[in-house]
Amino acid sequence: MRIRKLQPLLAFSGERCWVLTKTSMSSSGATEEEMEIPEGYAEIVVVRHGETSWNASRIIQGHLDPELNEIGRQQAAAVANRLSKEPKFNAIYSSDLKRAAETAQIIANQCDLKEVILDQQLRERNLGDLQGLTLVDAQKMKPNVYKLFLSHKRDQEIPGGGESLDQLHQRCISSFRKIASQHKGERVVVVSHGGFIRELHRKAAPNRKLEGKIQNTSVNVVLISASKNHWFIKKWGDTSHLQGIGALDSGFGGDKTSG
Repeated sequence: MRIRKLQPLLAFSGERCWVLTKTSMSSSGATEEEMEIPEGYAEIVVVRHGETSWNASRIIQGHLDPELNEIGRQQAAAVANRLSKEPKFNAIYSSDLKRAAETAQIIANQCDLKEVILDQQLRERNLGDLQGLTLVDAQKMKPNVYKLFLSHKRDQEIPGGGESLDQLHQRCISSFRKIASQHKGERVVVVSHGGFIRELHRKAAPNRKLEGKIQNTSVNVVLISASKNHWFIKKWGDTSHLQGIGALDSGFGGDKTSG
């Protein structure tokens, strides 16, 4: 299997966003996965990476690069097996960080996808000076930075080269918009990170508050029309494939104050 890296993407703005409800879906009896993709749309299956030892130890990851732990690899194998039973995918994209790239490789192997396209624009939020610290140590050692991290101000950057939530949001939306424009009428997989995926939900469902975590290897499905600038959520937060393996509810990552 080949791995290819993408160049940085440009930012876009001004999209219209919608939520696809069950009442607006086909009544033909087909499952959600079997339904035809609307003309001009791409169907993007978004998966958070598997668990890492840093998730288990409550260490802030950001752009740092821990690998999957054994549970994470089991989670990746489970989601890969699930996706292999769905209609064919045309491509798979991933953050270039190891925890996402390894998850994507496992999915690609199971789904007979020959190439994982690595893109640094799909990375987690850069959390600057907090990266590599446990949540407790961040509060003790970097109290002022930690307060900025918890701030509700979306334009607040994190010292040490970190991003604001607004910057993360623009990076997220421009990435998905470009992928959607290249895959009209197709199904693709994107493997990314909790904070990044939360921004996708914010874009596609701006009037719906997202509670809880983006669980490791949770499956989230969106339909995006790059030309019409329409965004629909088809499925969100599905972890049914993790029965017998589980996700780390007590671990760090995937919520609104993590990375």
